[in-house]
Amino acid sequence: MHKQLDQMNRDELVDLRKQVDKALKSYEKRKLEEARREAAKAAAEFGYSLNDLRGGDKGKPKGAKLPPKYAHPDQPGLTYSGRGRKPKWLQERLDAGASLDDFLIK
Repeated sequence: MHKQLDQMNRDELVDLRKQVDKALKSYEKRKLEEARREAAKAAAEFGYSLNDLRGGDKGKPKGAKLPPKYAHPDQPGLTYSGRGRKPKWLQERLDAGASLDDFLIK
């Protein structure tokens, strides 16, 4: 059994806090997994999976890459989807007076 908290020095208290934090993380992880198992079991009783209850996979997954829309004329491996920040090679050419349409993949 541990000493009373007011009898512990700073190092002992810090060590105790680390142990408590670790135990809390472990506890939360166990409880979350238990809840998932129980939820999956309840869904299965009705003939569904958890994914079915969440609405399944709708649309593209987050972070999915878009197909390229523009390509470097000399290096076709350098592409740009048309979304987000323009790559340096494209921005430099646009600044030099080129049109975005000049780089469209046909």
